[in-house]
Amino acid sequence: MQINLIPGGFSISLNGLEILRHTAASPALFVGQGEERMDMYRGNFEIDDYVVERTPLAHAVVTGERIEFSAAEGLPARFVMTVSGDHLATEALDPTINRVWLRVAAEKDEHVWGGGEQMSYFDMRGRKFPLWTSEPGVGRDKSTEITFKADVTGKSGGDYYNTNYPQPTYISSRKYALHVETTAYSVFDFRRDGFHEIEIWAVPERLEFFSGPSFIDLVGQLSNRFGRQPTLPNWVYGGAILGLKDGENSFARMEKMREAGVKVSGLWCEDWVGLRHTSFGARLFWDWQANEARYPSLRQKIAELNDSGVRFLGYVNPYLCVDGPLFPVADAKGYFAKDEKGKTALVDFGEFDCGVVDFTNPDAADWFAEEVIGKNMLDFGLSGWMADFGEYLPIDVKLSNGINAKLMHNAWPTLWAEVNAKAVASRGKTGETLFFMRAGFTGVQAHCPLLWGGDQSVDFTRHDGLVTVICGALSSGLLGNAYHHSDIGGYTSLFGNVRTPELIMRWAEMAAFTPVMRSHEGNRPKDNLQIDQDAEVLAHFARMTSIYVHLAPYLKELSEEAASTGLPVQRPLFLHHENDRNTYAIQDAYLYGRDLLVAPVWQAGQAEREVYLPQGETWVHVWSGAAHTGGETVTVPAPLGQPPVFYRQGAAREALFQSIKAA
Repeated sequence: MQINLIPGGFSISLNGLEILRHTAASPALFVGQGEERMDMYRGNFEIDDYVVERTPLAHAVVTGERIEFSAAEGLPARFVMTVSGDHLATEALDPTINRVWLRVAAEKDEHVWGGGEQMSYFDMRGRKFPLWTSEPGVGRDKSTEITFKADVTGKSGGDYYNTNYPQPTYISSRKYALHVETTAYSVFDFRRDGFHEIEIWAVPERLEFFSGPSFIDLVGQLSNRFGRQPTLPNWVYGGAILGLKDGENSFARMEKMREAGVKVSGLWCEDWVGLRHTSFGARLFWDWQANEARYPSLRQKIAELNDSGVRFLGYVNPYLCVDGPLFPVADAKGYFAKDEKGKTALVDFGEFDCGVVDFTNPDAADWFAEEVIGKNMLDFGLSGWMADFGEYLPIDVKLSNGINAKLMHNAWPTLWAEVNAKAVASRGKTGETLFFMRAGFTGVQAHCPLLWGGDQSVDFTRHDGLVTVICGALSSGLLGNAYHHSDIGGYTSLFGNVRTPELIMRWAEMAAFTPVMRSHEGNRPKDNLQIDQDAEVLAHFARMTSIYVHLAPYLKELSEEAASTGLPVQRPLFLHHENDRNTYAIQDAYLYGRDLLVAPVWQAGQAEREVYLPQGETWVHVWSGAAHTGGETVTVPAPLGQPPVFYRQGAAREALFQSIKAA
């Protein structure tokens, strides 16, 4: 990075690209004070800020690589920036500053992507995105009835920007990336033509800039910065991971599905720990050990499954229910976060209370990794699990490291991922055990081998249905998360909203072209159609698992590529077609590797789909064999069982792609 003196101020350029421009008339930096109000209710937050002061620091003095800012000439400096390589270090000279606003140079036709895992808008330009890990909300659209009802009954409706996995990092179509190194609440505001405004509720450690000749190069740099996942476990390529929570009857149901032709790599029983029943639906018993009443002789069953080529997966989260046997053990050791009176803090998770295991206490983190995940899960025979609820750290607890919980809240998912990864590594099973998370933040990439898209509604809605997981995969994939998947059929069923056969089949069609196929029974299994309850749905699902297995040689190559380069398996179209700006805003289709283009049907009742095909290639429709010249929007038939998929003519795996229809 280079500082350039200009009339009335300075600019900062990155490999010749102007990033910051500051003059007294148009300052790039504002500082001040704010008094926030944060209310949490079961993972959902109401957040407001009363801005006490917002002062433009119009006067800047440049001395070498150091820039001192003050409100006006002759007033004391309040803030310092220091250029160091590609970093911009920041320091507040005024200790009262707890708010920083920075304006980054922008262009009117610029596109911006990233922000962690964004579910509603892939191209973030024109909108404002608060970055705070939370429940994403139900419906996520304030204009809809379901979101209104969720807000009224549980403060849980959500909005377009709510996400389990925020990250203060973005990639610009100007071919640079910016990362803010902070765990504080922050806001990326991309609504102005001439600048992007970054708001941070603390003084950040630094701002990091990346530039490169291509988007592929930028993605690789970010993957190096944040961490890179290992290759997928070999057992995953055997088929779908069936999500069943039916006690020991899960085994019989799985066998019937296999007899119907379903290819199965794993059986995921999140209820392996037992159930409790609440008004929300069947909930798990949050004490992380096998429940022999619900799953008799489970350890033996797991061994038998392994012998038949099927792995067993479970569920865990970083909280312990007060009525379980692990709670008093952890409590006696002082491993829980505390309340204001220094007592164990209890959190209401919906008709039951839990303690928060304090991962800032190294002894508590080690205990959970070894005694809970290591002994109760890995040594018991589990090959993977859902590592849930990383976004739930209450903001009013007292932590062992002494840092305010408001600053640790965003960091919590990464600490939780690290505990899981440490347990896996302690058994020498990194790259063999597969745990998956919905919550994330900066650095989660180094520990979590697989993301899942969280709790979508069981429908086709624009902001909470099937299409949102495509956006989630693309946005998170640009920031170093190579593998993404979702609950086939969705999860959240409330206010009479239930699955249709069409929804399950369309979701399965998409999932066949993602790194991992995994089903879920949802929060209300008895109210919703399950895959094995409808002959047509079951036959369709079996076909999709056959396609997934058929593509395993290609997926293995993509996994190896991800491990070596950081490229995600699911990619935005522009990643390989950066000169075709028509691809920059597409978020309902993706490249599966470089050579397959997938455009899932994500609206109800559709029998055909329009698909834009990138320039510079000939794209062959998998089902008809028709070739299309890139640069066109084509309409193709899309009956159930034939999702719009194209392969790039001349691809190395062309023969494999040509035979998808026969799989």
